[in-house]
Amino acid sequence: MTTILAVKHNGKTAIAGDGQVTLSEKFIMKGSAHKIRRIFDDQVIIGFAGGVADAITLQDWLEKKLKAYSGNLKRAAVELAQDWRKDPQLQKLEAMLIALDKDNVLLISGSGEVIEPDEDVISIGSGGNFAQAAAVAMQRHSKDMTAEEIAREGVNIASGIDIFTNTNIITDKF
Repeated sequence: MTTILAVKHNGKTAIAGDGQVTLSEKFIMKGSAHKIRRIFDDQVIIGFAGGVADAITLQDWLEKKLKAYSGNLKRAAVELAQDWRKDPQLQKLEAMLIALDKDNVLLISGSGEVIEPDEDVISIGSGGNFAQAAAVAMQRHSKDMTAEEIAREGVNIASGIDIFTNTNIITDKF
């Protein structure tokens, strides 16, 4: 379980994720995992929640779609979501992705969803709802904070509530 949070604020985008890997909801296997990655020649940043092997499969699939559609993240995300729903092998994958570039923040799910958030804040993982609520509040009431500061603090707040989220937070930004 994990928490990944992406924020678009004051013309910048950022993503943050914790490093906790939990085995069967009872045992913390690792506290320093990197669930935020750059793909497609560093033009797209992804964050994932769920099974690592499944997330890497989705990462590879998304990168192929980005190449096929000349880096158009929205189009690549829709095509990935369609394949994910139709392909029997992809349907078994248990992971979710947030993908962002300089202009877009998107959630991509195996149920065929590609969501561009209304509030320019989106999250996934066990602490996602906590992080998202905190980030929306900060975004509305802290105009001086950067997107990266909001994303980091949102995950940090979630780590104090969700036992599957830790404070080893990795961020990246555009």
